[in-house]
Amino acid sequence: MNERQRYEELKAEIDGHMDRYYNEDDPGISDYEYDQLMLALKEIEAAHPDWVTPDSPTQKIGGTVKREAGVAVTHHVPMLSIQDVFTREEVASWVNEVRGRYPDARFCVEEKIDGLSMSLRYQDGKLILAETRGDGLVGEDVTQNALVIPDVLKQIDLPGYAELRGEVYMSHQDFDRFNEEQEAAGKKLSANPRNLAAGTLRQLDSRVVKKRGLRMFVFNVQDAHDNGVDLMTSHADALDLLREKGICAVRHTLCSAPDEVLAAIDVIGESRGELGHDIDGAVVKIDQIAYRADFPAGSKYSAGHIAYKYPPEEKEVVIDRIEVNVGRTGKMTFRAIFREPVRLCGTNVQKATLHNADFIQKMSVSEGCTAVCRKQGEIIPAIIRVTKKTGRAYEAPTRCPVCGSLLVREEDTCDIYCENPSCPAQLLRMLAYFAGKDAMDIKNFGTRYMESLIEQGYIKNIPDIYRLHEYREELIEKGILGKEKNTDRILASIEASKQNEPDRLLTGFAIRNVGRISARQIMKQYHSLWELAEAGAEELVQLPDVGEITARAMEAFFADPRNTDMLRQLERMGVRVSVSEDAAAETAAAGDEPLAGLTLVVTGTLEHFGRKEIADYIEKKGGKCTGSVSKKTSYLVAGENAGSKLDKAHSLGVPVISERGLLELCGEGSA
Repeated sequence: MNERQRYEELKAEIDGHMDRYYNEDDPGISDYEYDQLMLALKEIEAAHPDWVTPDSPTQKIGGTVKREAGVAVTHHVPMLSIQDVFTREEVASWVNEVRGRYPDARFCVEEKIDGLSMSLRYQDGKLILAETRGDGLVGEDVTQNALVIPDVLKQIDLPGYAELRGEVYMSHQDFDRFNEEQEAAGKKLSANPRNLAAGTLRQLDSRVVKKRGLRMFVFNVQDAHDNGVDLMTSHADALDLLREKGICAVRHTLCSAPDEVLAAIDVIGESRGELGHDIDGAVVKIDQIAYRADFPAGSKYSAGHIAYKYPPEEKEVVIDRIEVNVGRTGKMTFRAIFREPVRLCGTNVQKATLHNADFIQKMSVSEGCTAVCRKQGEIIPAIIRVTKKTGRAYEAPTRCPVCGSLLVREEDTCDIYCENPSCPAQLLRMLAYFAGKDAMDIKNFGTRYMESLIEQGYIKNIPDIYRLHEYREELIEKGILGKEKNTDRILASIEASKQNEPDRLLTGFAIRNVGRISARQIMKQYHSLWELAEAGAEELVQLPDVGEITARAMEAFFADPRNTDMLRQLERMGVRVSVSEDAAAETAAAGDEPLAGLTLVVTGTLEHFGRKEIADYIEKKGGKCTGSVSKKTSYLVAGENAGSKLDKAHSLGVPVISERGLLELCGEGSA
């Protein structure tokens, strides 16, 4: 891959992460990993400044305006980002540069709160507007939600106009309370305080905002005039004055020399574990506001500021024990349980993933050792190194910790499996997956009910689900599924699921690598699950997107007499195992479509289609749209800024066509 291709790929990758972070409140990588990508992009642009365009991630702020969450509003003062630096040398160099031009320059060092920006506009002391950052130029009106944040004052003792910018965040206490309530209700937990704060501020119901609890630190005066006081000369003086007025302003340390600035940064860094909220760095600002304009850092960054980013937060832990669990597919999962919980990225952590037995042995992890834990992607706690070994080697179990069956290691992998389909540990997960939306979609049949049915002996395997109607009176009497109305509702859902097409049943069997989409494609080639059961791996591997591992897994599943007996029982109970006439006719009709039998992958930016629209278009024309290029890919549809998929297509000899080429393939001359 040449440097220009790498540059375009980096831009596309960073754009995707910016969208997830700013607009979806769901970052896919850690801040540190994102920063490293951005640094790599900046290095290329420094070497090739003629490549830089206004749409480069280095030239824009990542958010867009979420109009569904509020009315769009144009900022009076642009809400820009802050230039990041990652070494102490960079901080000292910048401070010296400023002092070289202005020897009397002072610097404010502040916590960089990990939340989302909001500006407050006051006129004659009254709050008239609260706005999010959006794309830096246009944000959204969130005034009603801001009014229920305790730190946002409705009235301040300042005449004239004042515009204050701050960071909205969620405290560790409120975040923990939210997740405890979610867990008690059986609902999804939030990953971290920053994501939850961002999602909360955009709620359409301010009562939800008030209940969850948000806080705000003001960190800048954006504009002020006719106030009777000076807020636009010294940043530190302005923050002090705001504090006197009862406004929650960010803590700050006033410094002069580089060593003072670095010492203040160290103090903030050392306090990270003791704060009641998350921070992701320290901000250094020129105190004299008039000096700032002489130190711009680009169109997307505020002048006269830098942000020192701390390395990813890590904590040392003592591993009390290694816990082995059995997953839905029978795979052993390993977790380290700590002797004492630690605080990491805003949450209490007492366990971390250990991936597999090979990883444990390679890292010299054992019970009683001391290790370092970090949240991968700032979400999943993981052990990254051992700092004090015990000298004892960990030995992986040879038998299932639940049912005692011998464990089998999958060929050419690090994974260890329990292959007993009746293993109780697998049963609940297996039933939940079988009844789930992607599989048999048995509505209202939640895991709470399944657990009770398993405990009381009503369900020992999948076919037992379809025998529950025989115990209707008992179930109502015991209240296992609720009262009569709810029991009948669940039993009716179970009965209705018998009419599902067999691809859903195939999905529900949870055969390794056979998910909803692949099951649908597989059943387009066979009239029934019995016909599929007779196909060997050599035949199955010829199907689109079925690799050797998947083919072997299907062959092994249907070769097990316990599974064929299960299929036979389900068929006797009326569960559909053969493709219906309507589905067969639909498949046959799809065979007449221009893309029938073809697998396409899309990469880059298209002129007339978004990513979802192009996938829908391809499926409508009889084709299959997948996410990765392989030897079985029929065509790669490449738009602008196509990345690594284009290189892979060339290396595999996969034909590459444009958006127009796709339309012509479908018999349409233009979009």
